[in-house]
Parts: sequence; structure tokens; C-alpha cells
Amino acid sequence: MFVFVCAGCGAELTAPLSQVALPVHAHQKYGNGIQLPVLMESGTFAVEPEPSGPPWRRWEEIDPDEAAARGVYGPVHALSDGAPGAVVIAPGDIRATVLIPEKCGGYCCGLDGAEGPNLACEACGLPVASRIDDCSLWQAVWLAPDAVHRIPVDDTDAVPLSWAELMAEGRSTPPFEPITGWGGPRLGSHHWWSWSPRWEAAAGRALAHLLAASEGRPVTVPDGLSEKVFQRALDTLLPTGPSAWRAVLGGPGLPASDADAGILLVPVHPQTGDTWSPPDPAASAYRVPLPFDVWLWLAFPEPHLPAPASGVMPDGVLRDDPPAPNPYSLFRPDPGVFRHTVVRLPAVRSQWLRDILDNLTQDVRARLFQ
Repeated sequence: MFVFVCAGCGAELTAPLSQVALPVHAHQKYGNGIQLPVLMESGTFAVEPEPSGPPWRRWEEIDPDEAAARGVYGPVHALSDGAPGAVVIAPGDIRATVLIPEKCGGYCCGLDGAEGPNLACEACGLPVASRIDDCSLWQAVWLAPDAVHRIPVDDTDAVPLSWAELMAEGRSTPPFEPITGWGGPRLGSHHWWSWSPRWEAAAGRALAHLLAASEGRPVTVPDGLSEKVFQRALDTLLPTGPSAWRAVLGGPGLPASDADAGILLVPVHPQTGDTWSPPDPAASAYRVPLPFDVWLWLAFPEPHLPAPASGVMPDGVLRDDPPAPNPYSLFRPDPGVFRHTVVRLPAVRSQWLRDILDNLTQDVRARLFQ
């Protein structure tokens, strides 16, 4: 485990933390006026490997070769020339910091960090982090990479769980959940059931990989929930017809994939960020990454029994766990996560995929994306 200390005076700024993979929804902006929960689990941190924060350069100012060297192959609005390696933690894990009042502007319902670090070291005053809690953003504290140092607090290295241990733990995320928004009928908060923001972010990244794997050919996914999540977008963005690629679920606890399945939907390890690989080293299927908790529900959905397996409820006993209501809308992958991912895949250099990217605004109007 580690603690992060101020680069200026050495004061401890965090609780002891263990490293995990950066969530795919770390930079997601969801809806309008939505109260999103905390991004990171308490006691964990993740690292953003790309540069972040100001200064920024517009795409027109960047040489394509320079962008490609940074792993960006398609156009973006701007690229950061800030320091790489920003660290994200849960707000409850920050210590010994104070808000910088003049850096707390530019927000709607909370702080968005748009003006740079808004937290300073309590001991020396060095700006060290940005507190994020604005509406439609995941609540988090982002430690500035050039203002903190990581210090080990013990000599024991945390051993990541094996795939078998992860399966036994069985921590999956349901595909829909109650969403809380501001501005209800009485100017308070209000709730409704919707597709999970985590799922929409995961599908945005996976859809980019599915398109890259398709090479411009049709793609089919398994019936059921996978079809609801991906097939409408695939049918809209890719041609229809014969000779389609077949994408199937692959991963721990599942039987070996069929030889004719050219695409595998597989889990990403939540601690290491490693993508699961088939045991056969000769396997050549394209692996589409999904967060483990999302993949686990797709591969092993948890049934909700609306009534006892046999018979009826005893007289005088009321159920207090009715099935969750279904969302009223069709599933829509997150467009921001999709764009962020697709421009970082070399396949976007292909004209057919570049055309999809260029027409993304039209697809938004068509309500393909949220």
C-alpha cells in the first residue's frame, strides 16, 4: 500500500491506498443535472497514464505523427500538454488539504476542477489536487502528478486476485439502476430507473473495439442482453448481409469458444487492468475488453425471482424486494467514451471507420448514442 505526500513539504495527503485499474468511466460526463456517486472505492487509487490538464493544444496545431506517437490516431478537439500520471482517489481518502476559493468557480451544482487544482496542502499551501463533485461527473479527487509523491507504507506487495478468486467473489454490476437528478417537481432531487452509466461507458469502449475488429464487415453478438447492448449500434454503423463476424463471450468459467468466432467479449482484471486471454496461445480472435463487473453479469446474469420457486407467499408475508423496473429507453453506448476510445485505435486510419467517426454527430441526433 502507498500514501501520497506533498512534493513541497512531505506532508501526508491521503489514507493508505492500493492501486487498481483506472475505471473506464473515469472521465464520463453523464446526462444533465445527474447526481453521480463516488468514482473510486475507498482505499484504492488509479493512475491516468495520459497527460491531463492545461496547457491544451487544438488538433489543428498538432502534427499527425506527434499525435500518433502519443497513441492518438484520429482527430480530437484538443490534446493536453500537462503532466501524465494524474492519480484519482475517493474524496473520503484525502487528508490535510484545504479548498482554494479562487479556484472553485466555473461550476453548476458543485466543483468541476476546470480552473486547475482547487485543493492545497494545508501545511505549505502548494496546490495538490482537484476535488470534483459537479452534477453529471463522478465524484473524485484527482492528485496533480507533479505535486505529490507516492511513498510505500509497508513492505508487503498486494497480490492481485486470480481470475478464479474474482469469479468466486462474484462482484457484478446490474445493467440498470436508480438515477438521481436535480430539479425535481419541488426543486429537489428526483429518481428514475435507467440503464447504468457504468454499462453505457463500458459499451462505448467495447463498441469502438467491435468496430475495429469488424474490418467493416457485419458483426453479430449473442442473443439476450448482449444483443440489447450492442446489436442496434452495430447494425446502424456497419453494413448488413452475409459473411458477418460472430462475437461471443469468452473468459474464466466459460467453455472454450467456437473456432469460427472471430471476436471475443472478455473481462478486464479490475486490479491490474490486464485483458483476459484464452488459454490456447494460438487463439487469434480479437479480444474486446469489458470491465469485469459488467462482463460477469453478461456471462452469468443474476436472475431475479419475482415469486417463490414453487407455491405462493405465505399469508401475511409481503415481498419487499420486487423486481427492478425496466428502463423506458433503448440502451445507448456512451458517445464520449466511444470517441475517446476509437481515436486511440490504429484502425481509425481506415477510411470506413474514419467516416463513422466523422458522422458521429449525426448518429447522436438519431439517438443512437445518449
